[in-house]
Amino acid sequence: MPEITIVRHDAQETRAVDAGTKLWELFRETPDVVAARVGGELRDLSREVEDGSSVEGVSIDSPDGLDILRHSTAHVMAQAVQDLYPDAKLGIGPPIRDGFYYDFDVATPFTPEDLEKIETRMRKIVKEGQRFDRRVTSDAEAIDELQHEPYKIELIGLKGGAGVEDAAEGASVEVGAGELTIYDNVRRDGEVAWSDLCRGPHLPTTKRIPAFKLMRSAAAYWRGDEKNPQLQRLYGTAWPSKEALADHLHRIEEAEKRDHRRLGRELDLYSFPDEIGSGLPVFHPRGGVIKRVMEDYVRRRHIEEGFEYVGTPHISKEQTFRLSGHLPYYADGMFPPMAMEGANYYLKAMNCPMHNLIYRSRGRSYRELPLRLFEFGHVYRNEKSGVIHGLTRVRGFAQDDSHSYVTKEQAPGEIKHLLDFVLGLLRDFGLDDFYLEMSTRDDSKPDKFVGDDAQWAEATEVLERVCRESGLELVPDPGGAAFYGPKVSVQARDAIGRTWQMSTIQYDFNQPVGFDLTYQAADGTRQQPVMIHSAKFGSIERFVGVLVEHYAGAFPPWLAPVQVQAIPIAERHADYLYDVARRLKARGLRVEVDDSDDRMQKKIRNAQLQKVPFMVIAGDDDVEAGAVSFRYRDGRQDNQVPVAEAIERVAAAVDAREQV
Repeated sequence: MPEITIVRHDAQETRAVDAGTKLWELFRETPDVVAARVGGELRDLSREVEDGSSVEGVSIDSPDGLDILRHSTAHVMAQAVQDLYPDAKLGIGPPIRDGFYYDFDVATPFTPEDLEKIETRMRKIVKEGQRFDRRVTSDAEAIDELQHEPYKIELIGLKGGAGVEDAAEGASVEVGAGELTIYDNVRRDGEVAWSDLCRGPHLPTTKRIPAFKLMRSAAAYWRGDEKNPQLQRLYGTAWPSKEALADHLHRIEEAEKRDHRRLGRELDLYSFPDEIGSGLPVFHPRGGVIKRVMEDYVRRRHIEEGFEYVGTPHISKEQTFRLSGHLPYYADGMFPPMAMEGANYYLKAMNCPMHNLIYRSRGRSYRELPLRLFEFGHVYRNEKSGVIHGLTRVRGFAQDDSHSYVTKEQAPGEIKHLLDFVLGLLRDFGLDDFYLEMSTRDDSKPDKFVGDDAQWAEATEVLERVCRESGLELVPDPGGAAFYGPKVSVQARDAIGRTWQMSTIQYDFNQPVGFDLTYQAADGTRQQPVMIHSAKFGSIERFVGVLVEHYAGAFPPWLAPVQVQAIPIAERHADYLYDVARRLKARGLRVEVDDSDDRMQKKIRNAQLQKVPFMVIAGDDDVEAGAVSFRYRDGRQDNQVPVAEAIERVAAAVDAREQV
């Protein structure tokens, strides 16, 4: 009789079971389990238990369970499409964050009306309770069965080769190395309703899909290559309950209201002129205020934390980036070179090589370490046009970039210093919900990383130890390291629960070698320093975009482009408010007087739309009393507030960096 170990949370139970027992039989009493992890491998519940295996149930609301739910829903969507449009050819259909998609080759692009029909058909399939049945096949058998699906046949040709991983996002979900499998959607009478080449696993039946919705359609090149045919991609979302789906749709609605691109236009903060080029934003005066306040604040904080401010040019000769290793390891991320005076010059994609040259400009002693260099360096990345998105993914941006040069012994303390500094800065700007992500190298692709195993192990251990000592959740990111060393990134959740990658701290044992950086140790020998990269905001542009969405444009007073809007009730009150404005400006506060011909209520409405934190309103009685009506952004208003008190209210809110 086979024996298995069932893993439940922190407990384990060894149990003898009958031969031929199915996995679903182990989880009869736990209806939220939709799959199982057997010896580390995800499997359908219809698979048989294996002797000596360790089995753990996968609940539908776990990360793996959500992926299985969404991938199963993608299959239902593909079945519905081919039911309605029999000539549609299948691409791939992986789960993605918060949803799924499937690519189709169809003669005519899908319309919103088509999506409604497809969703209606999907509901019928779900209601039928079709089983997801797995069967193993051979390459030849699959090609014969799927001869009408050219894209699936192409994937079979990629099976087991390096190409399958690069085929497209999620292609490995469709076919992977090892066994080739097909999943049949089987009706209750045993008839196969639809089949798809897939690695799985899937839900037991379509009835286990509680809530879903199709979201939109878009064009997408097969395997992400513009030389390939353009397919139609249908996006959808699926959740473990109708309530969870409703919450997700509400978050999407809220995110649309907070979209920093729209708010940037409405609040006149920045723009993206086509004449300049894609991914190259310009800041308008009001957006420039936010950017300047951020930069001034973070510059001061860096100096307080022991950093020295430096400046470096936007371009450099090719050799600089060869010494750093960015050529060839990061060449695809850099703009093409410019030939000049017999040399190739590159726009810099990072500041670290030039900081290394500053370090190397003279001899260094151990007494100078840690040596901390910092600048707002403008860098340029050759991002693909398809990934550029407002301020959050650009081609030109400023980094609050720092590099600490330390001894190996100093490295843990410096990483802790940087992590504490980073978290404190983010809290200052209103972000206080974090976790950490640890990015390590991909051992299966050694040619993409420099350094030996011992260096990587040491660097990874130091970063991981400091992260765990912070008490924050630490999430692994295998393969996400930079080519020169592992990194930790701070993931911050915004006001509506979305996660943004913010600050990064990277341990670099490579560049000091390339630039021959040394210091004289206490014993008189020359030693190599460790270099630690850190960007607190990541990029100023991206951080502005995140803050715009976090605050929905209603910045706290200390960051608001206009802190006070002065509103005269009639034209005769304008001079009085201009005098109040001079007194506010004398306190370093940002104020504007609305002396337009609009009626007072329209002026108040305009200030509300511009999300100005405070308004001071004056009429005859206010002028006579030397006072103003003091109005808050939320509509509260105090009448007959003495001007001096009104100024102090604003100044106190700004100094306290409070949200109103």
